[in-house]
Amino acid sequence: MYRNKTNRFTPLFIAIGVVVGILIGTFYANHFSGNRLNIINTSGNKLNNLLHIIDDQYVDTVDMNDLVEKAMPQILSELDPHSVYIGTKDVQSANDDLSSSFSGVGIEFTIREDTIHVQNVIGNGPAERAGVIAGDKIVSIDDKPFVGKIVTTTESMRRLKGPKDTKVRLGLLGYKAKKVRYVTVTRGEIPQKSVTATYMLNDDTGYIKIKKFAENTYPELLIALAQLSQGNLSNLVIDLRGNLGGYMASAVQIANEFLPKNRLIVYMEGRRSPRQDFLSDGKGSYQHIPLVVLIDEASASSSEIVSGAIQDNDRGTIIGRRSFGKGLVQKPLSFKDGSMIRLTTARYYTPSGRCIQKPYTSGSDKDYEEDLLNRYQHGEYFSQDSIKHSGKEYHTQNGRVVYGGGGITPDIFVPEDTTGITSYYKEAAMSGLILQFAFEYTDENRDKLKKLGGMTEMMNYLKRNNIVDKFAAYADKNGLKRRNLMIKKSNALLERYIISRIIYNILDEQSWTEYLNQDDTTIKKAIEVFKKKEAFPKNTDKNGGKA
Repeated sequence: MYRNKTNRFTPLFIAIGVVVGILIGTFYANHFSGNRLNIINTSGNKLNNLLHIIDDQYVDTVDMNDLVEKAMPQILSELDPHSVYIGTKDVQSANDDLSSSFSGVGIEFTIREDTIHVQNVIGNGPAERAGVIAGDKIVSIDDKPFVGKIVTTTESMRRLKGPKDTKVRLGLLGYKAKKVRYVTVTRGEIPQKSVTATYMLNDDTGYIKIKKFAENTYPELLIALAQLSQGNLSNLVIDLRGNLGGYMASAVQIANEFLPKNRLIVYMEGRRSPRQDFLSDGKGSYQHIPLVVLIDEASASSSEIVSGAIQDNDRGTIIGRRSFGKGLVQKPLSFKDGSMIRLTTARYYTPSGRCIQKPYTSGSDKDYEEDLLNRYQHGEYFSQDSIKHSGKEYHTQNGRVVYGGGGITPDIFVPEDTTGITSYYKEAAMSGLILQFAFEYTDENRDKLKKLGGMTEMMNYLKRNNIVDKFAAYADKNGLKRRNLMIKKSNALLERYIISRIIYNILDEQSWTEYLNQDDTTIKKAIEVFKKKEAFPKNTDKNGGKA
């Protein structure tokens, strides 16, 4: 028993020694993305000695490279929750997430039954030009079978992505087809949109959904604003719900568009990073439009920079639920083998001085990892009184009280709607049966659904065809016993979820967003704020209470 425990921890101790030794002996004095990585080697000799002893005397042969790869994340996790190591093979994918485009085949896929299913094909992209259609299954790549346990999202993307103008041969099995057909796709640049929906909610209120803060988000926002301005744009909703963040520069540019000159947008500061202020330049074209920003518990980082700047400058109204609370600044540092780390070097602060970052402890912090679940169980999603604040008060430009403690607490709280939730609905949603049914229904009815036209026609068609009943029958055959009373109680929720996924499969993300927004309580609250002309927070006495 003692020997097993020793063996279990030995690789980690070895790995830590290996990593630190390599960092000291190999990477010291090298440049990383234009930055010199300086390491204090007070224990360097001891660690290097340990490394040599292990290499010379350890009972088994040790794969040093493998141990380094496994130990790097462990070491960084001892610092904070957001300092991370990215291995060489994952760097390109990590960078692609926030780039304006990537090189690939141009499909959106899902993996079902160990097989790639093409969910959507980008219009006029490489795959569409080669003859790939939504509903196809990819069963081979470059004449090698690609089915079974090897089919993961990471491995699929690795094989489908590649340098521009390179070719990949795909074996495709169409819906209900018995014979595989082959096409050769020439990879190309695939644009990635971070502004995924732009339309008018009503005659005078525009809506913009920002999915992430990528390198091209600000230009996309300007295009969206110009599009809305062609109509009678008098009010604006910016939806940051579910936006996990991205580039700080994009967040600063967007906040700048709405703020008067010389307003603090955000500042950051760290032990080795002197305070740096980011101020508005007064050149924004939308400094006076009534503005509402929507956030929720999945709005993080750059989303919190924008909402914090708008709130603390009393420039607009924040509606929704308390944001995630990610206010640590990561600096990318690259190694010669192509791998990289994102190391926390500073913290973000809102204009009033609030630290966006929620509390954490160094090392493995289970409470931090389960924070959103803990908030749910504590009742924060359903009651504003359940929101925990640090107790310290800060003041906005007009003197309104706001609180620290992590994240941005909205000016107007909108609880999560639990009406109609039953155990049947929870199991249907969490088991993936709704997604599975929606995909199969889409495949079986793709031609018919495509002829319906837009979102409204498709919604009405699906409602007329009693889509919930069809799902209940499907679910019953796939292990979820039919519960008629629960289905009746959850009918509206089930219908909304199922129809939204079918619309997403056939149309696009904008249509999906428009459908979901029709009965969204947070959207309704935003429109109500505009009607009451309350988008601009009112002045309060500096010692006044919560507004």
